[in-house]
Amino acid sequence: DKKAVLEVLTIFGSTTFFGIPIIAAVYGELGVMYASIFNIAYRVFLYSYGYIKMSGVKVDKKNVAQMFLNPIVLATFLGMFIWVFQNSLPQITVAGKEYAFLRIDKTAFWLFRPMTYLAALCSPLAWISIGAKLADISLKEAFSSKDSWIYSFIKVLGVPAINIVALYILNVTNILPISFVGLATVVIMMATPTATVAAAYAIKFDKESLMTSNCSLLSTVFSVVCMPLWIVILEVIKSLEIFG
Repeated sequence: DKKAVLEVLTIFGSTTFFGIPIIAAVYGELGVMYASIFNIAYRVFLYSYGYIKMSGVKVDKKNVAQMFLNPIVLATFLGMFIWVFQNSLPQITVAGKEYAFLRIDKTAFWLFRPMTYLAALCSPLAWISIGAKLADISLKEAFSSKDSWIYSFIKVLGVPAINIVALYILNVTNILPISFVGLATVVIMMATPTATVAAAYAIKFDKESLMTSNCSLLSTVFSVVCMPLWIVILEVIKSLEIFG
């Protein structure tokens, strides 16, 4: 259980709440677009592979269909469809500009606003659950967890470094050319702390929930400290002009 939980916690980070705002601040709209595309595949794997590992369900036809028919996965693909084909969908004029009728951020703000509020509740609710678990132990005990420290080091420093090496090899061999902003997006998204959904899985399925809460706490602190370091390293890489 511990191995499976640490595996999932290492793969998935808090990309939406933690990663995208940093990318938006440093790399602007282009970075946000790359981060959003990154999140499509991320969400599919989080709600399929992540769910399988944490719940312990068997991979059979019934369960695979159930996972890919998950409302969040369906909504992710629906959102991508609307984004790609928005100019081909029926248009509605709003304030002198035309938008696809499914662009509810422009055409049905009364619906979009409450949905935005609901979306923002996900992470705080997961933090409440994490805090409830941490309330069972002292802060000193949480910070003395060896497994949590090792995890935080690997998650925030090791995983992004591995991605830099892998993407460099793919770039110089021309197998997968990538721009600097693309590289920076991947590194920052992978350097984020524990994903709240992954932590919620651990608590829901009672798999190392206390260790997961420790990991979430320490990796968040670790990520806050190390994120400026990663941005500096990325600027050094940019100055070397290795990536386009």
